[in-house]
Amino acid sequence: MEKIYTIPVNDAFNIQDGCPFCRMYATLEANELDIILGASMMEPDIRIETNKKGFCRDHYEKMFTMKNRLGLALMMESHLDELIKGVSGGGLFKDKLTSASDYLSTHANTCYVCDRIENNFSKMIECACLMWDTEEEFRHKFEKTPYFCVHHYERMLKAASTYVSKKRRGDFYAAASAIENEYLKKLRDDVSWFCKKFDYRYDSEPWGDSKDAVERAIKSIYHKS
Repeated sequence: MEKIYTIPVNDAFNIQDGCPFCRMYATLEANELDIILGASMMEPDIRIETNKKGFCRDHYEKMFTMKNRLGLALMMESHLDELIKGVSGGGLFKDKLTSASDYLSTHANTCYVCDRIENNFSKMIECACLMWDTEEEFRHKFEKTPYFCVHHYERMLKAASTYVSKKRRGDFYAAASAIENEYLKKLRDDVSWFCKKFDYRYDSEPWGDSKDAVERAIKSIYHKS
């Protein structure tokens, strides 16, 4: 695994707050949005890609809140030109329908920023598994992780089946599942207590950690895509 990924992975695991992979993803996303709305948006090779792929709704909305709305509009204008050509089809009516349908099936749900993030993010997950397998210091950091969001936990386990050596996979799963099971059980208890607090019999009882339990559950369980 390229050394370039070990630094952001270490940085994310050094902060004992929330899911480290969510932190990596957020950093990658912020960097990519800054880059695409900067000078790179006018580079010919990048413009070809953004014209073809466009952006998902989430990233369009995030870019809209940033400063360069003219840059966003220019990219949107040329992407719309591509869409118009793609959905126009060609030939006879049946061929036009098929052509437009085929075009949309491959272009309607693409996002330049998502693809850029995924290219690096997948390697960071793989790097984390390799570092756990080979570096004792990283294993100690790993054990202090508060939790992994369920989506990234699933991706980490999948990567571990390839990037953690067979002799260590059992230990890896034991360490990872101990973190995740403890967190999910605590989260479930907090959500349960939140529900009980709407029963008058528990009205005088303290809220404990349950006031934001629903928000935490949404953040850690339900993946936006």
